[in-house]
Amino acid sequence: MSILGNILGKIFKRRETATPTAAPAPTAAPTTTTTTFAPAPAAAEPVDVDGILDFMNEQRDQKLNWRTSIVDLMKLTGMDSTLQERRELADELGYTGDKSDTASMNIWLHRQVIQRIKDNGGQIRDMTD
Repeated sequence: MSILGNILGKIFKRRETATPTAAPAPTAAPTTTTTTFAPAPAAAEPVDVDGILDFMNEQRDQKLNWRTSIVDLMKLTGMDSTLQERRELADELGYTGDKSDTASMNIWLHRQVIQRIKDNGGQIRDMTD
């Protein structure tokens, strides 16, 4: 599995295990819309990634700044955040800059990963201020 896939899996899998009672409801009421079942379950309801990651961060002794740091985001999701791993993630996401300029690469990586989370139905507050 890809590094990005692992990150997304850790975030979205955590959400699925947190809400197991949501699935049985549609079987009890077949007159409700059936389109929420198969066509696009991820797009049908947004995922509160802020809440998931903040909860994960609250469980840690060392608080991580996942909102601005790719290293902290990777650590929070249980991923290896070494430079080699981040360079592999950069290759995976198509980074064309200088990988020895780790500050620029890390900023780019964080933006890309956050955007991919949003593209997959994750809700994250923008931290552009």
